[in-house]
Order: sequence, then C-alpha cells, then structure tokens
Amino acid sequence: MTTWVPQSCTLPTTEQPLRVAEFDALFAERLTKVSRPGRLQLHLVLTGGPGVEERVRDLLARESGCCSFFTFTVTAAPDEIGVDVEVDAAHEAVLDALQEGATTSADRDLR
Repeated sequence: MTTWVPQSCTLPTTEQPLRVAEFDALFAERLTKVSRPGRLQLHLVLTGGPGVEERVRDLLARESGCCSFFTFTVTAAPDEIGVDVEVDAAHEAVLDALQEGATTSADRDLR
C-alpha cells in the first residue's frame, strides 16, 4: 500500500505512523462510501454517532495543521458525516494514496 504522508508534511516523523493509524481506525470503524467527484477531490461518508463528528473535526484540524495543502469540509447529518477533501495538483498522488488507504482500512470495495 502506498503511504499518503508526503515529504512536505511538518508532523514529526515519529508521529506520522500514529496519525496514519488514527485515520485507518476511523475508516475501519466508520467509512461507508468513497467517491471521487473530481481529479483533485475525494468525498468520504462516515457513519455518525455520539462524539464522531467531534472526533472527525479534531483529526482533520490536526492534519490541516501539518499538511496545509489539504482542504477539508465536514458536513454533518444525524446519521452520517460527509468529508470532502481537496488538494492542489502538486498533491494529487497524496489524494490517490489517501483514497487507497481509506478503502483498504475499511476492508470493503468502496471504489
């Protein structure tokens, strides 16, 4: 599997596997749908529940802090949370790898 942590990430190298593990756990527990509405866009749908929106927003805020090329938009509904991810053209491969990691972590064919 391709790692989606780019060279430009400012998160300390020792912390990067822990952050990836947080995303993997979230995807494994909550991911229900993945779509790619555009070359530089990824749409994820997660099941909701108590505390899930806060967990998602916290994780994405921390990720934005070290990888500023990501733009995350969260749309919460009672039973699901939508996450739109956008990157610039220079980081398309990172988005590809994030999509691959999400579908692999979810252990289902969500492509």
